[in-house]
Amino acid sequence: MGAFYETIPENIQEWILKQKILWVATAPLSAEGHINVSPKGGKSFGILDDKTFWYHELTGSGIETISHLRENGRITVMFNAFEGSPRIVRLWGHGRILERESPEFNAFVEEHNVKTIPATRSIIIVDVHQVGSSCGYSVPFYEFQKFRSTLDQVFEKKQKNYEEGKSEETMDRYWAYKNAWSIDGLPGMKRGVECGEKEKVEPIVKMVGPNAPSSPFGSGYSRSRPGVQVASSYAWLLLCVLLAFVVGRASAGHEFELIQRLKMMAGV
Repeated sequence: MGAFYETIPENIQEWILKQKILWVATAPLSAEGHINVSPKGGKSFGILDDKTFWYHELTGSGIETISHLRENGRITVMFNAFEGSPRIVRLWGHGRILERESPEFNAFVEEHNVKTIPATRSIIIVDVHQVGSSCGYSVPFYEFQKFRSTLDQVFEKKQKNYEEGKSEETMDRYWAYKNAWSIDGLPGMKRGVECGEKEKVEPIVKMVGPNAPSSPFGSGYSRSRPGVQVASSYAWLLLCVLLAFVVGRASAGHEFELIQRLKMMAGV
């Protein structure tokens, strides 16, 4: 039978800290946006108090969780038992992002003795406002063997390459390529967006077909000139309309002169 709480009960806190995997669910505000669910290996997460949960967020090819949290903050964290008595626990709350190397990130890592690795991307803090515990009778048994080491190895190699002089192997460039924008065109890693604009790193296109967003890299992104706002296009359109209006009302003897002056104003 399900039970709900405003805080995380002590017995559930103890159970959570024994788990090896968790799921994180977020979504954009747009009804046409895509809901995301991400599995997380439970090497590094914790509970600060009965209303605050955190986890060590690692680099991957997607950036949905961070993008959604930047937009609206909504998040659900779920755990379930694969051994022992059946149980599912959900934490509903508001998520905060502490990006790697930010002052807030550095302070948190130092205070809570978090061991970072080359793949570290952020710390996510969840301010919990509701806790749900349910049966989980239909969840099968699974036996835990060990955590995978592949992610660690991939980004350890990337860091080594960078230290050996391969400047293109920075984490910022990786984030610019894969973590700057969500699949719906929402901004993700700030450092990724900034690096993409500064070093002109072309982001990967993550969706194809009729359901792909019309602005996969945000409404203000230009492929030829990253970071240029599309507002300039609207300004040019307005100028063209004004040009047509003025020319239409001008006398035949002054049309050419007016056109030339307006072109000079537009810089064309």
